[in-house]
Amino acid sequence: MTGDDRQRGMVLVTVLWTIALCSALAMATAVSFRSFAGIAAINRDRVQVDALLTAGLEAAAGVAMGWPDRPLLERTAAFELSTGTVRVQINDEGGRIDIGKAPVELLASLLLSLGAPQAQADNVARSIVRWRSRGDDQPAASARGNASAATSGSAQKASDPFFADVGQLAAVPGMRPEWVAAMRPLATVFGADTVNPLTAPPGVIAALPGVDQSRLQAFLAARRISPNDADRVGRILGAGQRHLATLPQQVASVRLAATLAGGYAAAARAVIVLVPQDQQPYRVLVWTPRAASAAP
Repeated sequence: MTGDDRQRGMVLVTVLWTIALCSALAMATAVSFRSFAGIAAINRDRVQVDALLTAGLEAAAGVAMGWPDRPLLERTAAFELSTGTVRVQINDEGGRIDIGKAPVELLASLLLSLGAPQAQADNVARSIVRWRSRGDDQPAASARGNASAATSGSAQKASDPFFADVGQLAAVPGMRPEWVAAMRPLATVFGADTVNPLTAPPGVIAALPGVDQSRLQAFLAARRISPNDADRVGRILGAGQRHLATLPQQVASVRLAATLAGGYAAAARAVIVLVPQDQQPYRVLVWTPRAASAAP
């Protein structure tokens, strides 16, 4: 083989390696662009679905403030926007039993309705009252403080006997995890020492002292007929009526589920305090992302 042949061979090998290298770089670049495009699409979907959830929350606040004479009891609505659909469910927190304010009798009756033996229900109810009254030893409930400030204009003191979340009941002596889980849909930290009979879930009404199954069914039937007549429906509950009061709807829980046109979905739960006379008509106290399947 002559020198020229060897030189041409080396040139050919160099060209082939260069082509292979360029091909590899081109493939890597294509993969990178595809990955980037996928990430960009996911981020775009997240931004759009977050915008839908925000729009749903705005609409829910409008529903809560637009019908002040209609009780917020599992009020549902769906809104179609250009990017997708958002569904909301709105409830008045005043229809639940406030673990930070309810009297010991009501707390004991709630526990009893969830299956706690009478003696344990009484003991744990007293423990809840002692626990929430520990003053500075109890962590301040910042979200509850925001609600107080928004509705009364005064900041909450650190020694106020409030829980920040129903889940804190797990730390109360004698409390069982299954009781805490069962109390979550019936209890709140944003209510009052009484319950709004027009917005209370059936489980809350059933938990009132002296309310048996027949009274519960009679109450629910009367409320369906007269959803705004608190006195009429309250009288049906007998002794349980002393734990009822119809207060203005100030704090609402909102469950949201948003779905984009392409199928991407997300959900969230919020608690808002209504401030109709303020420049910002509502404020968000709690915002919790949820699994997309957790639809209203």
